[in-house]
Amino acid sequence: MTTWRPHPHIRVVAIGLHWRDGRLLAAEVRDDAGRIKGVRPLGGEIEFGESWRDALMREFNEELGIDVTIMGEPRMMENIFVHEGAIGHEVMFIAEVAFPQRAFSGQDRVDFREDNGEEIVARWFDLADLDLPDGLSLYPTGLKELLLKRV
Repeated sequence: MTTWRPHPHIRVVAIGLHWRDGRLLAAEVRDDAGRIKGVRPLGGEIEFGESWRDALMREFNEELGIDVTIMGEPRMMENIFVHEGAIGHEVMFIAEVAFPQRAFSGQDRVDFREDNGEEIVARWFDLADLDLPDGLSLYPTGLKELLLKRV
């Protein structure tokens, strides 16, 4: 298992919100012992000279092998967090994305690999089941409240 720590600088990232039957696609986030502590929508770091839109489309293509359609303008969020004792800081572009028709239809999970070889599992989650005491967290912290305001 890979031991992940936040980068020691501010990262600018783009994450995509894909919904299926009212449920959000999110990847498992694990602690150092391998326990699932939460979930996070898919996406990644914006490279220098790359737009947030291009980064988001690139990330989904690299991770899932699909071309997504970005739906509308992004929401912005600052994410300052602690993971396994290390502080992370991100500025996030968060946008709704649509998958190609029938992509992953009939699947309740999507398995893929990060650039570093780490195996990732993503599933669709009901927001009502996240951020509950003794349950899985939705990362970044505060995203659930932001999403509940979208209606």
